Amino acid sequence: MSKNPYRQEHEDIRELLRQFENLRSGRSHSFLNEESFERIIDHYDDMDDLPRAIEAAEEGIRQYPFSSSLLVKKADLLIAAHQYGQSLDLLDQAEILDSTDIDIYILRTDAYLALDMQDKAVKLLEEAIEQFEGEDRLNLLFELADVYDDHEEFDKIFDCLRMILEYDPNNEEALYKICFWTDFTGRNEESIRLHQLIIDEYPYNELAWFNLAAAYQGLRLYEKSIDAYKYALVINEKFDYAYRNMADAFIRLRKYRDAIEALEKVVELARPEDVIYEAIGLCYERLRNHAQARFYYRKASHLNPEDSKLLYRVAATYMHEANWVQAAKYLEMALRISRTHTEFNLAMGECLMNLGREKEAIQYFSATVQQKPRHIGAREALIRSLLVAGYLEEAEKQVQLALRATAGKPVFLYYKTAILFAAGKSREALLVMEEAMTKAPKLLKKLMTLNPSLLQYQQVVDLVARFRRNKSI
Repeated sequence: MSKNPYRQEHEDIRELLRQFENLRSGRSHSFLNEESFERIIDHYDDMDDLPRAIEAAEEGIRQYPFSSSLLVKKADLLIAAHQYGQSLDLLDQAEILDSTDIDIYILRTDAYLALDMQDKAVKLLEEAIEQFEGEDRLNLLFELADVYDDHEEFDKIFDCLRMILEYDPNNEEALYKICFWTDFTGRNEESIRLHQLIIDEYPYNELAWFNLAAAYQGLRLYEKSIDAYKYALVINEKFDYAYRNMADAFIRLRKYRDAIEALEKVVELARPEDVIYEAIGLCYERLRNHAQARFYYRKASHLNPEDSKLLYRVAATYMHEANWVQAAKYLEMALRISRTHTEFNLAMGECLMNLGREKEAIQYFSATVQQKPRHIGAREALIRSLLVAGYLEEAEKQVQLALRATAGKPVFLYYKTAILFAAGKSREALLVMEEAMTKAPKLLKKLMTLNPSLLQYQQVVDLVARFRRNKSI
């Protein structure tokens, strides 16, 4: 039976460390070759014993002064110790001995970046890329892409990744990264051309199909995007991210049943996520299947109970069904998490209005107006609630405040009209109504929604007829 290789490795390194200690203390020791010193250095480095690793590197260089690999190892350790100048000097020596060692250029880059010398790092890598081929060239391009990322030259990151894929079309790391940077830089057309070339040569490259689909999606070419995702899924039927993105494309096309089918595959293939359940719920809500929407929103909320938006979505399904009691219950839970959320406060006010609890509704609408003085919807909700509750004087005051806060939005003239009619000030109401119709005749429906009985007033009918003859409405 052969020995355990891990145990053998452990025994070997123990023996090397013993020999190294003997060398340091001047005692008798066995011959240590370059590789032995490299293993000793790596051991101390792995143990995070940086001083001892540097000491081993220095001893190795004393024994083998023309070893570029030992010089490179010491330079790497000095970078970790923030001794960048000394590291660069060692790398210069190592390059004289072996200019084909790619680590020399990568470590130089790290040192330049640490010294905030990005321009030097870029120039070094650009020149080095021309000297290397194969895997080394690809590694340098990845390194250059990282430097451009630090430099926030995002288009150049895309260029580096494109060069990698032109050289190695099946490079998975580049395929994964270029998908993100295509979306970030908006270079979808170039990505489409690149991935079409890759697919022509390697038709079973699922990541190339995925990236092609994502680029089409970035251009809002959703049908083409879906077709490309389907090809990726033919190659790999368990490609959950393809199902995710395809579901998004279906939603954009309002094909909610198809989107649900794709999202259910994500649930089947991947770990449960609140965002996926929420998306399924949204699709059912768009299909007006509020019970199913609610079911998935609740599943999402169980996974992420601190997300108040999910509780709000459950409440919205109850509001669609006019179940105001249950809606208010979930809105109350949402508001415990996000007390000042405008949408939640407005929805709670709406529920309370429908439950006949106008005074409480007014409080929610008032709080929203205080938080968002220019929010037209909040202003409208507050004025409407005051009008319904019969607080006409306060409603008229709020109309004036709304007109000032919104630079005279005509919609509030219609509210003022309704308030004046409710207060029995018909003549003044007709003057304001005429002003409102002059400024925004198409908003007349707002007034009729507030008080449909106004069409029983002959003067109101005559005013509307006059504007219709002039084709204003």
